[in-house]
Amino acid sequence: MSGSERKLNLNAFLAASGHHEASWRHADTKPELGVDINHYVKITQIAERGLLDSVFLADGYWAHSGSLEPFTLLSALAAATKHIGLIATVETTYNEPFHIARKFASLDHISKGRAGWNIVTGAGPAAEQFSRSKHPEHHERYESAEEFVEVVKRLWDSWEDDAVRNDKINDLLIDPAKVHKIGFAGKHYTVQGPLNIARPPQGYPVLVQAGSSETGKDFAAKLAEVIFTAQLTFEEARSFYTDVKGRLAKFGRTPEQLKILPGLSPILADTEAEAQDIEAELFALIDHEGAAKRLSSRLGIDLSNHALDDLVNLDGAQTTEQVSGMKSRHQLILDLVEREKPTLRQLINRLAGARGHFTFTGTPLQLADVIEKWFRNGAADGFNIMPQIYPSGLERFVEKVIPELQNRGLFRTAYEESTLRGNLGLARPLNAITV
Repeated sequence: MSGSERKLNLNAFLAASGHHEASWRHADTKPELGVDINHYVKITQIAERGLLDSVFLADGYWAHSGSLEPFTLLSALAAATKHIGLIATVETTYNEPFHIARKFASLDHISKGRAGWNIVTGAGPAAEQFSRSKHPEHHERYESAEEFVEVVKRLWDSWEDDAVRNDKINDLLIDPAKVHKIGFAGKHYTVQGPLNIARPPQGYPVLVQAGSSETGKDFAAKLAEVIFTAQLTFEEARSFYTDVKGRLAKFGRTPEQLKILPGLSPILADTEAEAQDIEAELFALIDHEGAAKRLSSRLGIDLSNHALDDLVNLDGAQTTEQVSGMKSRHQLILDLVEREKPTLRQLINRLAGARGHFTFTGTPLQLADVIEKWFRNGAADGFNIMPQIYPSGLERFVEKVIPELQNRGLFRTAYEESTLRGNLGLARPLNAITV
């Protein structure tokens, strides 16, 4: 696309009651719907009505994560929708490449080319759930993840696009000459192949990545086609955008081959005062004592001796280098405290909205201004929309913000293509085995 044709890419981040940590207590939400398929069908159909590119389901193996298993949920959503992409988070550390290649190929076939894989290494320790003695270190997870993704891609390529013949006259269901073993033998994985299902309609499901550490940025620049990232300010977002786009050339890639979508967590109302009232309601529902304990655990210091209205003192906090989990999110909090000098209450409230993503409270027109600024000034290719309250927050975004973005020529007025790749403006990958 040329610069004049460039359009926003928008994804809706699925959640049971919303992305504010106290949303489940708000009067407008029903947390009991967190395992109700009809709830997610409703949300996804709202997003599709708004012509969003995709919906995204986070996932992890920690206790009480509360989410349905992604392949099961997204397969059901595929049957209830026609156009919208379906992105699942799946860890590399506690899975096998063959399983993941097969499941994503299946989801892509079921959805007719609308699947995406959010590749994570697994920030939350889960070794005890998988007969492992310890959770791998950050660098170990990324090293094995790169090999994992390579195996999965080769398995998808193990079937040529025209391997399935269904030729009744010549008694040829599948052409065996077009199905190949991959014979992969690496440091972490040894996989013979081939896969046991035909190549996905998109070639590969769209490859998404959500890490923003130095290792994560290189991983994304080499392998990802979409990045979900947490950036608290326009300046930080533009710096991240420039940094990651600037890394692509060394991997033989162009800026158009990678879409950067910062998280955007809005509270919307017809007036700014009404939106601020909703925000105040949510702040009042926060368990500040529990939040302080979680923040203490994340930072590696005891904040129990802080009064809520004391300035946060991070003396003795872990450095980012000492953290094995989500390094970029840890650094984001350290930078926030250094930049804004918040009280403990202010820090907890700031993070409660969307766990470190950019939050917005105001009117639809004000939000459209913010989106346009970030999009036109090198800070984003679009956004990962994270309403603080579901489903009403997404409904307001679709009904009020989308038309304004369309009026400004920033967003589509109809789906252009039949696949997620097509709607994102991403090319279908060639089969590496036959090239």
